[in-house]
Amino acid sequence: MSAPSRPGAATTPAGGAAAAARLPLTGTPRGGLAAALRAETTKLAAQLRAKLLLAACVVVPPVVVAVLAGQRPPSDTIYGRWVHESGYADSLLLLGFAAQWVLPLVASLVAGDAFAGEEAHGTWKTLLTRSVSRSHVFWAKCVLSAVVSLLALVLMAVSATASGMLLVGTQPLVGLSGQAIGSSTSLQLVATSWALAAAPLLALTAIALLLSARVRNPAVGVVGPVVIGLLMTLLGAVGGTHLLRRALPTTAFESWHGLFTAPTFTSSIWQGLATCAVWTVACLLLARAHLARRDITGG
Repeated sequence: MSAPSRPGAATTPAGGAAAAARLPLTGTPRGGLAAALRAETTKLAAQLRAKLLLAACVVVPPVVVAVLAGQRPPSDTIYGRWVHESGYADSLLLLGFAAQWVLPLVASLVAGDAFAGEEAHGTWKTLLTRSVSRSHVFWAKCVLSAVVSLLALVLMAVSATASGMLLVGTQPLVGLSGQAIGSSTSLQLVATSWALAAAPLLALTAIALLLSARVRNPAVGVVGPVVIGLLMTLLGAVGGTHLLRRALPTTAFESWHGLFTAPTFTSSIWQGLATCAVWTVACLLLARAHLARRDITGG
């Protein structure tokens, strides 16, 4: 007669693997977040895509400023008419262009592949057999995605501003109300304008993480957030959609405009920060919940 099963007896290997794969994010961790961060940093440092992204953020702005210096000013864009008069205008012009086309791509290149890449390569089970929990992996990927996005923004801001100052000059800037803004004040306002782009950039990064957690295709995870960002920008440009504009994180990319008027207005800045915070937290919570429910026994 077979011995009765005892409480706490070991499960079969197959049953144990399935149970481990369904452990919730809040389960007892076997290791620390630092271990997950080290592992994710090592993988990220080996990615050619991330290296090329950061290199482009440094190299491209000087090329664009040099090209603008030899052409007619693009007067149909904000601060485009002043790019030959002050290097600060070149930096603000690049900020406006990057907010529409470049920063959504920056947000998606790493974050969009964060979870979908593990799914595509079938490395989830291998990853979770190390001394890290699913929760540690999730937050490590979120932290590193945010760090790369912010680092790209800083490199782009420094490169664009330095290029404008060196190739065009540090002449006083003309404000959006026609007032003259001194050189030192212009530099401070330009730096603040680039810093304000961090909030919507992090919101787009969170959207990319959410999409990456839900899809199993890295290409969709990378391209999807870019398309979403462009659609948000287009929706924000449609007339008669004031309430919709306020609810979109991409609208916060324009909040710096109020710093260059006389008098200045900051209500759009605070509104944009609040909107971006809501999008960031909501997307991360949804991504975390989806990853907690995912069955990765086959990956």
